[in-house]
Amino acid sequence: MANQFGSIEGKKVKGLADLGSRCPKKLWFRGNWDDKLFENAAAIIGSRRMTDYGRKVTEKMAAQLTAEGKTIVSGLVYGVDQTVHRACLEFGGRTVAVLGWGIGWDKLGDEEKKLIESIEKNGGLVISEWEGMRPALWTFAYRDRIMAAMASEIYVAEAAVKSGTMITVEWGLKLGREIWAVPGPVTSKVSEGTNKLISEGKARMWMDRSNTDIYISLQNETLTVDELARKLGKPVEEVGGQLSLLELSGEVEEREGKYSIINILE
Repeated sequence: MANQFGSIEGKKVKGLADLGSRCPKKLWFRGNWDDKLFENAAAIIGSRRMTDYGRKVTEKMAAQLTAEGKTIVSGLVYGVDQTVHRACLEFGGRTVAVLGWGIGWDKLGDEEKKLIESIEKNGGLVISEWEGMRPALWTFAYRDRIMAAMASEIYVAEAAVKSGTMITVEWGLKLGREIWAVPGPVTSKVSEGTNKLISEGKARMWMDRSNTDIYISLQNETLTVDELARKLGKPVEEVGGQLSLLELSGEVEEREGKYSIINILE
């Protein structure tokens, strides 16, 4: 692996100069360097303890942002990060993985090695500020500033209140980046952080655009499936399927045949 990576001065990477004295002097990378990757970059981050709801949200989010032509930045760790990278590649996008260990550390598992190869093969980059550093708790927290700086927007899929994800968010807030968070079930520990960000006004609420019309329609009234379908001008079967998913995710509830939005922020 030692002959497969290059290096670049940290301040030459778009966004990293915003870190001031915390800007890394050098970044090591694998892949073919392309400055255009950072012209429209968005970070998607979240819990390692990803739920099924989190996986679905992450995949939809990655697909949507990829379709908008954004480079997707994440951290290559299991859970939300790896789901982000794979979804981006599946939808034909380019992704940047910012490592919490050295670029030349050779103790990775087979899944991580395959993912790195796919990222490189599809025009993305794998980046680290270290050459041979072993992963440790502090290295992941320290690299979070790089993900926050190189992205113009940060999207949080799932996060506990106290988590590494929130370190990236705090850096994003310091640097003036736009923060988006996914609302989640009040019963989920890994949605407590995202719900808190939204309720405190630190993040804008991200919603799957295919469900936006349902949210708007149910904002101030309760409706049956038939009533909602008529209001939206959509087939009952399609609206019923969307409502079922929203109910499973804890965003909508049904009482006596009528649906309403659950206010997760109360």
